[in-house]
Amino acid sequence: MLVNAKDMLQKAREGKYAVGQFNINNLEWTKAILQTAEEQKSPVILGVSEGAGKYMTGFKTVADMVKAMIEELNITVPVAIHLDHGTYDGCMKCIKAGFSSIMFDGSHYPIDENVEKTKELVQICAEKGLSLEAEVGSIGGEEDGVVGMGECADPDECKAIADLGVDMLAAGIGNIHGKYPENWPGLSFETLAAVKEKVGDMPLVLHGGTGIPEDMIKKAISLGVAKINVNTECQLAFADATRKYIEAGKDLAGKGFDPRKLLAPGTEAIKETVKTKMELFGSVGKA
Repeated sequence: MLVNAKDMLQKAREGKYAVGQFNINNLEWTKAILQTAEEQKSPVILGVSEGAGKYMTGFKTVADMVKAMIEELNITVPVAIHLDHGTYDGCMKCIKAGFSSIMFDGSHYPIDENVEKTKELVQICAEKGLSLEAEVGSIGGEEDGVVGMGECADPDECKAIADLGVDMLAAGIGNIHGKYPENWPGLSFETLAAVKEKVGDMPLVLHGGTGIPEDMIKKAISLGVAKINVNTECQLAFADATRKYIEAGKDLAGKGFDPRKLLAPGTEAIKETVKTKMELFGSVGKA
């Protein structure tokens, strides 16, 4: 069932587990993630970047596809469709298209402008029943042209944004998008603890969930992280399985070139990745 993310994240925070956000790029990815969530009886958030939304021909196409899949696949677990790292204009488009949750990434604005734009979106989302994620402190790496150096958020700025009435907060704690380099110093739990002290029971979001060691994931959850984003890990698993299928010449045997067969190994790899992450995050059986 399609819901906003507010209730599922509040339950996750109280239960000391995290809900996974898994980004989608096409029908196959969406189907794989929804089926895995249903099998694991786990709530799930489908993340859509602005680039992925454009690739799939637009946000309305994405929203309608997800809603139809939930119905056709008889998905009973809570599902949120969430704009990832949205611009102000992107947020407005997703609200109109029928998303149930949005993220406004105002981290690159001066804090006063971030506050002003977030305040407006808080009101709109409240009126329409959507959940809203805000960000303070740029997340490192690159995602759809959004580049950051993995900076740590200012806890006072986090409180200023949290006090506006957002439902979840992404605070930079040294995390990055994409693959983590060998010299990555790790998450700043000192920053995370300071942010939690300032924002209280606000569910916190950890971006860049690919490649973070399990012990760090579990510690982050214990310090208030209730949502963890995963994208690159699914992409890598899909690419590896597809490569092996082609290198083995299976696309040349019979009708192995049929996209339904060609994409099947990658789809199964995504399912396994999502299942493993849900187990790590502790969300299995929490739907």
